[in-house]
Amino acid sequence: MKSHFKKAIFFFTAVLTLGIWLAARPEKPESLITAKHGSPQPQELGKVQWLRSMADAQVQSKKDGKPILILFQEIPGCATCQRYGNVTLSHPLIVEAIETLFVPLAIYNNKQGDDAKILQYFNEPAWNNPVVRIVNADKRDVTPRLSGDYSPYGLVSTMLNALNISNKVAPRYLELLGEALQAERLGTEKATLGMYCFWTGEKELGKLPGVVSTEAGFMGGREVVQVEYNPAVISYEKLLKEADKSSCAGHVYTENTTQQQVAGQVVGKSAVSSKGNYRPDNEPKYYLSRTYWKYVPMTELQAARANSLVGQGQMPGEVLSPRQLELAGFIEKNQKMGWENVIGKEFAASWEAVFRKYSDAKKG
Repeated sequence: MKSHFKKAIFFFTAVLTLGIWLAARPEKPESLITAKHGSPQPQELGKVQWLRSMADAQVQSKKDGKPILILFQEIPGCATCQRYGNVTLSHPLIVEAIETLFVPLAIYNNKQGDDAKILQYFNEPAWNNPVVRIVNADKRDVTPRLSGDYSPYGLVSTMLNALNISNKVAPRYLELLGEALQAERLGTEKATLGMYCFWTGEKELGKLPGVVSTEAGFMGGREVVQVEYNPAVISYEKLLKEADKSSCAGHVYTENTTQQQVAGQVVGKSAVSSKGNYRPDNEPKYYLSRTYWKYVPMTELQAARANSLVGQGQMPGEVLSPRQLELAGFIEKNQKMGWENVIGKEFAASWEAVFRKYSDAKKG
């Protein structure tokens, strides 16, 4: 469908950029992957590797200059406690953030001994639902106590707040995760935009603030990009105007009468029609799919940003976490290991499978 000349230009640019990046990148740092596949820990703790001693956590905090993230948890616990461990504390990027940006400490709220002493010190109730405190090495609160919000967004927001208060720069991957989770909490909306080339559409629309995902496909005989966005960050009108600037709003397919009215004002009524049958393209995230980055598990927002960067001839490392970059470096050197293209695949499941394969390969 697309010209061979266009593909040749893209491949030449991608190879040239990759060569420059490989030559300029620093030596590979010590491995940051700490996930263990040995004896399982209680499900209420998720997949984070926790310290169990406040004294040890304080020593580590002073040494590394990192706040202590304390989880007060009932173990074994109720359904809420189990869900917090299996969902929030098992999200791969949340696990990485806790383990690398903080000193993780787990305190059982239903156990005697040292746990009970720490519980009493912080005046935390026993046999309670999960509570998170982020404190400094002197056990003083850095942020307000997190209680009653068991969502990934609640924890990520608290971590971002703690980093800000501690005058530490939050990594871009964690900021993007916060943006995606905020959009999920507030509610997203969809827009379907027709254009001359959906490869260009995903590249241009995927970089807009407030856009959380993009997908290329077909509707009404046209190439389109379906955009999921956070209306609290970017309005439908603003989205259409930005798309129009990039020649990515040649035709607009609307979800409702409100969108129809706004679209008519931006692109003209003749370029607006109601949404019809949609068929996704068989080459999602085209630019990303032509590189080894397609084997690296990413959130939908990360993939949208990464695809846009690669389409502009840039490397996508700025939107990825250190562990994702570590994996990418290994894959780049071992591309014949039969890695699976994970674009569009469920993030947590893909992460588990790919990192297990990576871990096994490192051991072997």
